[in-house]
Amino acid sequence: MKAIRVDKPMALEIVEIDKPAIATPYEVLVKVTSGSICGSDLGIYKGTNSLATYPAIIGHEYGGVVEAVGDLVKSVKIGDLVAVDPVRPCGHCYPCTHNRENVCSNLEVCGVHLPGGFSEYVTAPAARVHTVDPAKIPADLVCLVEPFSIGVQVNHRARIEKGDLVLVMGCGPAGLCILQDAKARGARVMMTDILDARLEEAKRLGADIVLNVKNNDLRAAVDNLTNGEGMPVVIDAVCSLTSFPQALDLACPAGRVLILGLSATPSEVASVAITKKELDVIGTRLNNRRFPEVIATMEQGYYQPERLRTHTFHFTEVAQAFDLILNHPEEVRKVVLSFA
Repeated sequence: MKAIRVDKPMALEIVEIDKPAIATPYEVLVKVTSGSICGSDLGIYKGTNSLATYPAIIGHEYGGVVEAVGDLVKSVKIGDLVAVDPVRPCGHCYPCTHNRENVCSNLEVCGVHLPGGFSEYVTAPAARVHTVDPAKIPADLVCLVEPFSIGVQVNHRARIEKGDLVLVMGCGPAGLCILQDAKARGARVMMTDILDARLEEAKRLGADIVLNVKNNDLRAAVDNLTNGEGMPVVIDAVCSLTSFPQALDLACPAGRVLILGLSATPSEVASVAITKKELDVIGTRLNNRRFPEVIATMEQGYYQPERLRTHTFHFTEVAQAFDLILNHPEEVRKVVLSFA
């Protein structure tokens, strides 16, 4: 079968590898129908993802149709359309035994540490394979369950509830997923970006306030909105060296600041920025068994995955897809790769 592999930074190719086989009675074989490209895939390609190992068959946002099941699998059957959770915890370390398996001490993630979903077939533990209704989530969009699980995990960690005032910095795919889930929870959401097209999309998806921070003073806008108090919840989906300190500055006393970034380059932060306001500074990574919640909410129509996708390429055109994302980011929200 064919798969997409990054051998080293800036070296992407389509390779021929062996088709995987079910190795345990609890595994499932899935024929991949679609995969979507994430910023972390680009980070592996560019060499900026601090967690990556090479060579890597990339892709952690994927799904497809069940082709075979192990003898003891009861949760899915041949022919089911499924989304595949890429998180592979060990099950016995401290985080795993305290319901935090997404930050397992021995964590492996498909597409980063293990072979990913940008291949024609994958195997996965049945516990990580989740059925969807193809009438509500089509095969070409099933890969988008995973990015929405990131948004749900962020808002869970941020303890977002009805009536909360939330600032999401960045209208990229992660920011737009966070927005849609926050609105589903009843929050009031302000979105920022430097691209008007992304802000317009955020507005269409329900953002209450949008602000182009290239042309406007975010600090002044937040002060005007909150009578100078600051934002109760700030979510940094920009993930730059300067956005983390800025998020701390924009939060109100007793506020919550959520950080998504995976860069290994330090940001400069004074401890007083946190202690003076007694902020909750919260990291968030991947998802912690959020797929069933995402699928149920998506099937109920609270999310709009079709608006997240802007482009579709056949997987053999992955080089063109990466070129588009890297050179014309203003045109892209999510690029979906078809494996049909």
